[in-house]
Amino acid sequence: MTRRSPSSLPRRDTLAVLFSLTAITLLAWAYLIDMAGDMTTMSSPANVMSVHPWTGREFGFMFLMWAIMMVGMMVPTAIPMTLTYAAVARKADTQQTPIAPTAVFVTGYLVIWTVFSVAATTAQWGLDQAALLSPMLVTTSPTIGASLLIAAGLYQLTPFKQACLAKCRGPIHFLAHHWRPGALGALRMGIAHGLFCLGCCWVLMLLLFLGGVMNLMWIAAITLFVLLEKVLPFGPQGGRISGIAMIVVGVVVVVNML
Repeated sequence: MTRRSPSSLPRRDTLAVLFSLTAITLLAWAYLIDMAGDMTTMSSPANVMSVHPWTGREFGFMFLMWAIMMVGMMVPTAIPMTLTYAAVARKADTQQTPIAPTAVFVTGYLVIWTVFSVAATTAQWGLDQAALLSPMLVTTSPTIGASLLIAAGLYQLTPFKQACLAKCRGPIHFLAHHWRPGALGALRMGIAHGLFCLGCCWVLMLLLFLGGVMNLMWIAAITLFVLLEKVLPFGPQGGRISGIAMIVVGVVVVVNML
């Protein structure tokens, strides 16, 4: 694949891709809204698990919650890359050299966030068993909260974070350097994009334990932050500024605890 920009995606195809991604996102958010409502009742799984050891079924339930949450949060941030891949796929089809459908690429992307969901569920289990989570899945430890803020802020300033962000902000450049033919190739490209995306914001996802894993406004705020960091012209600069702000707030919390 050359570094030449792909032909623009026709309006009909663009709308089809956007409709599909929007539908997936809305379904995920509908599940989260419903679950957030359930967690306000005494019979919610979160309340049960806060006082009893988790069973395999409960771990699976919470893993499902995290996996669906990642779909709702991360699919919107992958729209620019997905549209670029779809444009390349359509151009290849018109040249009678068809490549794998866009859905295969998106599937690869979601594989990474599904794996992350296992790690996040395990982290939640550890905090819960240590009695460090509220029923709404907010850390009850100021020390952990401050540590998460400082860690997220420092990570925003690292070269690794900036390198991953650059990959996510340059769809054409990414596809040019990571192009693989066939369905397996599309899956691998989706996985590669997911890995760079994970490298951008995995620490930010842990801030869900600070504001509340089931706090819908907090979830939406982190989603918007990740999206704007990827698409705005000053996204990298804004990310670094926000990182400094996180560090300052975290340090203030630590100082107040002394």
